[in-house]
Amino acid sequence: MTPSHARISKAVIPAAGLGTRFLPATKATPKEMLPVVDKPAIQYVVEEAAAAGLSDVLMVTGRNKRPLEDHFDRNYELEEALNRKGDGSRLAKVQESSDLATIHYVRQGNPKGLGHAVLCAAPHVGDQPFAVLLGDDLIDPRDPLLRRMIEVREEYGGSVIALMEVEPATIHLYGCAAAAPTGDDDVVTVSDLVEKPEPAEAPSNLAIIGRYILDPAVFEVLRKTDPGRGGEIQLTDALQVLAAHPELGGPVHGVVFKGRRYDTGDRGDYLRAIVRLACEREDLGPDFRAWLRSYVTEEM
Repeated sequence: MTPSHARISKAVIPAAGLGTRFLPATKATPKEMLPVVDKPAIQYVVEEAAAAGLSDVLMVTGRNKRPLEDHFDRNYELEEALNRKGDGSRLAKVQESSDLATIHYVRQGNPKGLGHAVLCAAPHVGDQPFAVLLGDDLIDPRDPLLRRMIEVREEYGGSVIALMEVEPATIHLYGCAAAAPTGDDDVVTVSDLVEKPEPAEAPSNLAIIGRYILDPAVFEVLRKTDPGRGGEIQLTDALQVLAAHPELGGPVHGVVFKGRRYDTGDRGDYLRAIVRLACEREDLGPDFRAWLRSYVTEEM
């Protein structure tokens, strides 16, 4: 296997955001620790990385993010208390998060955007390709998007981004890709990227969602990338350079995802994600669905 097509073992999870859309809940609690049913959102993301074979995880954190480290660490006092009670079920749940992966942490001292957060991972990642998973996007484990992206990277080299068709009127909320088809139905070649374009200026309705497989060449491009939209260093801008100049670090391809995605970055979508996931749980679903039908009938 050539260096360009080297296997991926590392995942980077940017987790330095302030979570202002969820204030006051996030005043003292990191937004990544907000529960989705009975697990914090960040745990779903780490589980996804581990399921795809990425057991080396780097979290890029910021101030007041210590609870993230505590959650993925051992809690011997709690474990011993549950063990004494003979509560094996809850003990397994507590130990699960600390056994998922080897997790490292680095501080993004000055929040300058997603591109800057990714650049903070350079010393840990080195010259190897790596995955980036954003915590606001939860991908259903029955739809293994990340594994498919790794396959595409191994076949085509370069970088791979996750894309999803959205309503044209909402494209201004996302990065947007101009793309051409390949021989694979779910894979496109990306020729241009625009960060949060106005609908009339968008090259397509293919939105970038929070999963990336990046060639290490992205680091050098990011070091030269000026602040863009919002005064931040945008990862989209660096990927646009790689798409336009594949000789710098391979081409950029996109996997068009049609599976189940839960957006926890918006309050309304966060609530919908909880309802959908709770309805599908074997332990909660039957009773919760019955209550939900009754509640909706009464309210309507």
